[in-house]
Amino acid sequence: MGTLENKTAVVTGGSTGIGLAAAQRLAAEGAHVFITGRQQAALDDAAASIGSAATPVAGDIARAADLDRLYDAVRERGRGLDVLFANAGLAVLGPLSHATEQDYEQNFDVNVRGTWLTVQKAVPLLNDGAAVIVNSSIRADDGWPNFGLYSASKAAVRSLVRSWANELKDRGIRVNTVSPGSIDTPAPEKLVGPEEAAAFKAELAKGVPIGRLGLPQEVAGAVAFLASADSSFIYGANIDIDGGEHQF
Repeated sequence: MGTLENKTAVVTGGSTGIGLAAAQRLAAEGAHVFITGRQQAALDDAAASIGSAATPVAGDIARAADLDRLYDAVRERGRGLDVLFANAGLAVLGPLSHATEQDYEQNFDVNVRGTWLTVQKAVPLLNDGAAVIVNSSIRADDGWPNFGLYSASKAAVRSLVRSWANELKDRGIRVNTVSPGSIDTPAPEKLVGPEEAAAFKAELAKGVPIGRLGLPQEVAGAVAFLASADSSFIYGANIDIDGGEHQF
């Protein structure tokens, strides 16, 4: 028996990286996992890697209608929702002197507005005692150059989680964040391009005290913990998963 046997979970951004690893782990713990992402082919591949415990529903968290379709699918299953991992997000980087209004809108439309909609629309489906986990980032705190808009968006969701934890605590719904550090995902290819990705990752690893990038599965382990009854006394908290970047 896994820690989430017979539970229902939703993972946004579940096609690759941290989202896929989390969906795989939640399914391994016994949950049926609804995964969503914008690319149908990648989403189908992700669902196939999980098997019959996964239901893919394509969509963009910044579009309310797409989230409605996702939660309609959850509702049709008839068991409510026990775990929500609001993971989907993006990073558009640039220094203050060159960042554009479009950069601002992309970071905040997806990372803040999309996450807010994801959680807000889930609330009617959440079973009492459910767990909501939101993906923030250690970049919310460290002031890296070029990351200003992205970092601010991740700080915003961290702040929202504190309020949501207070608002939902009377139903026993626990809302917490995970803040990954430098994790080995496909994201660098999108940020700097395939040719520069390896060098970018190597530079990131230099800043990690234990000397390597984290694995998506290591973030997934923390998500599974926060989703389970083992974290029953943790409300509104944040877990850094960063190889010690913020500790030394």
